[in-house]
Amino acid sequence: MTEQDISRLLEKQRRYFYTGATLDLNARLGALEKLKNAIKSRESLIHAALKEDLGKSSFESYMCETGLVLSEISYMQKHLRSLAKERTVWTPLAQFASRSYKKPSPYGVVLIMSPWNYPFLLTIDPLVDAIAAGNTAVLKPSAYSPATSQVICEIIRECFGESYVSVVTGGRAENTCLLGEHFDYIFFTGSQSVGREVMKCASRHLTPVTLELGGKSPCIVDQTADLKLAAKRIVFGKYLNCGQTCVAPDYILCDSRVKDELADQIKRQIVKQFGRQPLDNPDYGKIINEKHFRRILGLIQPEKVIWGGTYREASRQIAPTVMDGVTFDDAVMQEEIFGPLLPILTYDSLDHAIEKINAMPHPLALYLFTRDRTAAKKTLARCGFGGGCVNDTIIHLATSEMGFGGFGESGMGAYHGKAGFETFSHYKSIVDKKLWIDLPMRYQPYRKAHEKLVRLFLK
Repeated sequence: MTEQDISRLLEKQRRYFYTGATLDLNARLGALEKLKNAIKSRESLIHAALKEDLGKSSFESYMCETGLVLSEISYMQKHLRSLAKERTVWTPLAQFASRSYKKPSPYGVVLIMSPWNYPFLLTIDPLVDAIAAGNTAVLKPSAYSPATSQVICEIIRECFGESYVSVVTGGRAENTCLLGEHFDYIFFTGSQSVGREVMKCASRHLTPVTLELGGKSPCIVDQTADLKLAAKRIVFGKYLNCGQTCVAPDYILCDSRVKDELADQIKRQIVKQFGRQPLDNPDYGKIINEKHFRRILGLIQPEKVIWGGTYREASRQIAPTVMDGVTFDDAVMQEEIFGPLLPILTYDSLDHAIEKINAMPHPLALYLFTRDRTAAKKTLARCGFGGGCVNDTIIHLATSEMGFGGFGESGMGAYHGKAGFETFSHYKSIVDKKLWIDLPMRYQPYRKAHEKLVRLFLK
């Protein structure tokens, strides 16, 4: 699309929004039902596209993408009428007689910019929330996952007119054009560097934003942990989608007393889950493109690899890799890995581990494996992070009952379920004043008696 095409598209959506067509709850529910049916009818095509872009198996594609989207739609269909209700609040006596309430209202025309690692989920999930809240939307999927983008285009064209929901494909030029436009809300999922640019562009129009970013999410394992179960769940979370998951455990920070046993358990779990030759496993995915493939390979220090380290250039695959003897000064600890490399670092006291985590940029997720509830309470209270799990990884994002989002450098704002509806809604505070009485105390000329009443009401 050209800059003029994008401008015309936004104007068309703005005109449509101001007709009030998106305000009717039945219309929103109908749009969600149409979207759900289109996804179900194209499930095999979606999974084939994800296989082409990322090498994902059909099972993983449903578990981590289409299934979660369908779950979010079901949640909104069930709860939308309740979420969209006006909420009456207490009215101070000084405002007698009136009713005070908060009214959720859509922002208007929203931009949803999504990444390539979960290209279907992270495009359609926020769209579900935006539609439920009554907005129109422009979707901008990543250029790095073209097969999935094509299926998304087909679904959106079938379900919606472009004045309601539209897709803009392309790369950096289209991103620049979109960010130069005046949207009413911007929802961005991606890297911290691009997130800063999105926020900078949004500031020109004072456009509110949600930023779903990433970071180096720690996985703490203390000496009381069930090491076999911890290894099983860490391997699942780390190597899902070949480590290309924003909430994957980026590195392990474990008690030095259990490091060797934990490393052995992790190696056993890699074999158990992926086989002795993971690169021959048809359900093991691939790195999205050559640029990221080379970047990840550059983070491997062969002398510190205790498992894996092998790769195939032709298929852009890197085996699940474990690195030991890593320090915070190593290259692999200087950036979010976003690949199948798992560094193991150690600590001598939990307090020192917490201190080190807090000295780094706030991560999107934190995971803690422990049987010690006191240690769990201390860690969760003192560390800053977006969300996480105790004795598991990843699964905190797989529910519509809790908001998912970052904190500090890992993002701002949240979505999923109620939090998603609230993200795409502005809550108007309204006082509905009655006509049958009008208290005179606020009007000039001011009198001593009136001042006494005002002081009585407002103290």
